[in-house]
Amino acid sequence: MNEPAIESGGGLVSLSSSRPVTRLRLDIAYDGTEFAGWAVQAGQRTVAGVLDEALSTVFRTPVALRAAGRTDTGVHATGQVAHVDVPADAIPHAYPRTARPLAPEFLPLVRRLSRLLPTDVRVTDIVRAPAGFDARFSALRRHYVYRLSTAPYGVEPQLGRYVTPWPRPLDVDAMNAASRELIGLNDFAAFCRFREGATTIRDLQRLDWSRSGELITAQVTADAFCWSMVRSLVGALLAVGEGRRDPAWCADLLKASRRSSDFAAAPPQGLTLVGVDYPPDDQLEARITVTRDLRRLD
Repeated sequence: MNEPAIESGGGLVSLSSSRPVTRLRLDIAYDGTEFAGWAVQAGQRTVAGVLDEALSTVFRTPVALRAAGRTDTGVHATGQVAHVDVPADAIPHAYPRTARPLAPEFLPLVRRLSRLLPTDVRVTDIVRAPAGFDARFSALRRHYVYRLSTAPYGVEPQLGRYVTPWPRPLDVDAMNAASRELIGLNDFAAFCRFREGATTIRDLQRLDWSRSGELITAQVTADAFCWSMVRSLVGALLAVGEGRRDPAWCADLLKASRRSSDFAAAPPQGLTLVGVDYPPDDQLEARITVTRDLRRLD
């Protein structure tokens, strides 16, 4: 089902002629360890499920979030972005005991959600979405970070949920050399779990590695990512870093038409969605059109 189009400034949309709704933008952070990913799944604890329940309680009507990136089981976020369409007549329910402030308008709602939500998910900001805003389809790019530790003792306890211990030495220079071969607009089918009818063509804009002592960090940016793509890229590059594969091998994988079985995806705990970029407000609707077009390689 297509989401409603935003019709006017201030994020006002219309689900029906009788009950207009207001689109809100939410900035969200979560520890993904105890979640079965972002998307709602029957019988599973998910980030969207927990947030939908809290927001529906606050607004006294069912609402559902749509996110910029539907992270997998065990993956974290410090910069997730989502939108939610709330019936305009339900907005006052967010302020049951206090007069609405002039600015920031939704600070009381942020505070109220901090009491309703479990400690492993936080809504850090809420604003009225500008006209044309869609958390997923308006996005220009997503930024992820993947962290590993090659320390002989593994990972310090305070970081154990967010850094993957790696028991073997890694050649960061070789991993960077292989990463450079993957940058650009390519078909990443070898790095994506198959979904019927979904394109695997993506514009990979950044993929590089750095080392600080035993901590190794990958910075990964693309216009969008297909299912399991970041963890698969990291997994392939770890094979290069261990010396099991030559850097040129990663470039050869781009010729594949399906997910490769030559490597395993990296564990989820090292992966964090750290940011999402959007165009200026007057370009949001145009960006939706570009994003919805099926991508092809020339």
